[in-house]
Amino acid sequence: MAKTKKFSLGLTIFVCFLALIIGFVAMFAVYTLIRRPKGGDVYVSGDLQMHFMELGNKYTGDSIYIKAGDTDILIDAGSRASSTNTTAEYIDQYCTDGVLEYVIATHADQDHIAGFAGSNSSPSIFDRYECETIIDFALTDKTTETYRTYVEKRDAEVAAGAKHYTALQCWNETDGAKRVYELSRGIEMEILYNYFYENRSEDENNYSVCLMINQGDKHFLFTGDLEEEGEEYLVEYNKLPEVELFKAGHHGSKTSSNDCLLSVIKPKIVCVCCCAGTDEYTDNVENQFPTQAMIDRVAKYTNQVYVTSLGDENAPEGYVSMNGNIVVTSDRKGVTVNCSDNNTLLKDTEWFKKNRTMPSQWA
Repeated sequence: MAKTKKFSLGLTIFVCFLALIIGFVAMFAVYTLIRRPKGGDVYVSGDLQMHFMELGNKYTGDSIYIKAGDTDILIDAGSRASSTNTTAEYIDQYCTDGVLEYVIATHADQDHIAGFAGSNSSPSIFDRYECETIIDFALTDKTTETYRTYVEKRDAEVAAGAKHYTALQCWNETDGAKRVYELSRGIEMEILYNYFYENRSEDENNYSVCLMINQGDKHFLFTGDLEEEGEEYLVEYNKLPEVELFKAGHHGSKTSSNDCLLSVIKPKIVCVCCCAGTDEYTDNVENQFPTQAMIDRVAKYTNQVYVTSLGDENAPEGYVSMNGNIVVTSDRKGVTVNCSDNNTLLKDTEWFKKNRTMPSQWA
């Protein structure tokens, strides 16, 4: 009889222990499902924010700050050395430890690397922040003073402990570089292959570092100033998904954001980093950023087009905000856009109504 009672007690303990394990597994499964981004295919612990920053001047350029969980990323550094006075003040609201885990310089044109070069009155990004990993273009034909200063500042940061890789090293995964970097749990940065990482182009823009931010089955594409030929190769050599966000190529020029790419990625949101309507590059109003040609092509896929700045000769700095700093947030609730000045779509702005023709898809 004693043996039977002892056996029953052991069985009861085992059953209780098994029930406890099953309950724990079930609770974890429910929690994971709740934390899963809407439509997502992986567990995501942190939010993702992409900030398309105004640059504090009337010149067109790129500087994009990304916050992925606790990781800080900067893609390009503005149109002029003075841009860092504006962008650093903005970044410091979010990057509180003075460390940029990843810095990407897409190509060697001034409007993308001037802030990395900096000046006496506007220190370089490399002087303002500790930059842990620097990824830049594999090829360039530039010999400008801005480019030489960029290299000098970059190499000084490497001497201070930063890691430096070209995009080609990342793609080939050589010398310690990676093709995919985990930014936060469930969020990664993927360096895409660009044919012009290792082949010469007549256009400096085609040397641009191209990358995708992946968050489960949500994707966000950045191609620098890649032109049509580069976009054709990008599609040919990479398996590109449809994307939530596309940073318009080359500031919304007529030579970028072509059908060969758009028809594959089918963007839901397009952000244009430019000072709209200025004659910085051309007197032809139709070809001033963002161009009519680019708008007509993008309109087939979305009307959610946002632009950072607007040229204004009467403003003290020669510009005013179009949308201002454009912030695209992706979390388990979905993807949203909120801008520092207003959330008006490009098609609804007074500038658009005066200077552009409404595509039939937007009419």
